[in-house]
Amino acid sequence: MKKVFKIGFLVIGFIIIAIAGILGYVSWGLPNVGPAPEITIHATPAMIERGQYLANHVMVCIDCHSTRDYSLFAAPPITGTEGKGGEVFDQRLGFPGKFTAKNITPSALSSWTDGEIYRAITSGVSKDGHALFPVMPYSYYGTMDTQDIYAVIAYLRTLSPIENTPEASKPDFPMNFIINTIPQKASPSPRPNTDDLLALGKYLTTSAACMECHTKAEKGQKIEGMEFAGGFEFKIPGFGLLISPNITPDKETGIGTWTKEAFIARFKTYRDSTYHSPKVPKGEFQSIMPWTMYAGMKEQDLGAIYTYLMSLKPIKNKIEKFKPEIASK
Repeated sequence: MKKVFKIGFLVIGFIIIAIAGILGYVSWGLPNVGPAPEITIHATPAMIERGQYLANHVMVCIDCHSTRDYSLFAAPPITGTEGKGGEVFDQRLGFPGKFTAKNITPSALSSWTDGEIYRAITSGVSKDGHALFPVMPYSYYGTMDTQDIYAVIAYLRTLSPIENTPEASKPDFPMNFIINTIPQKASPSPRPNTDDLLALGKYLTTSAACMECHTKAEKGQKIEGMEFAGGFEFKIPGFGLLISPNITPDKETGIGTWTKEAFIARFKTYRDSTYHSPKVPKGEFQSIMPWTMYAGMKEQDLGAIYTYLMSLKPIKNKIEKFKPEIASK
């Protein structure tokens, strides 16, 4: 009997050591995406213009890295806060910890090399080597054309410096271990020609990370086979529960009956000179979709996105887009 107990203790000890070893590796050996590339970006006016377009109207980096006014519909960024950071994504919103958008103006990035910024955007690893939580969808950005990411970096260098130091992000357990396994090396692909609308639409849809918000998730994992069918839940304190719509070409529950013109107009409405984001009283329908920013996308690009979405498999998934009854929770 003593021998059995001894073996049992040895097994338990081995398991404890193995777990400690795994956790140690995850904590100190990961993320492992390699060093930041040694690059120097020689910005041109055309490159900066491209970066401004991507950062404001496609990837919408400026949306999350500014101060958003949630008293207005779609919570547009407040003028003068572009890039200062500070937006909080925490447990109240359903996140496994408290994560903050960082300052991406030259005030904070002046000590970063172009390669360090590139690695952060495309692989999710900060200057000091720690993993970034993928509320910034770096897995999507990592597939973009290298020159497009260079353009974004060139544009960020032109932002007005703003002194602001958001508090450090703090993942909950076990995300404080899991987060280190998420970053991956970038796998860039060339930007398609503008005459290939299907390929261009896929590229832009990926760059805008549309699937990230328009796919239902359970326990942080996207449900396979439900891509773009909506159902992702966003808790908006003070307003309610927003549920992303189905954007597959299903004719009953998606956008299958939409024309390209109607799709483009849905975005461009928010670009009209007469449009002003209305006030949204607490408990009423609010959207986190940055309509006013996506509205600045070129009509050709919006049309390409429509072409790609209409090529997807239709998925029947009826969505109740808003539940105000939980607004007080």
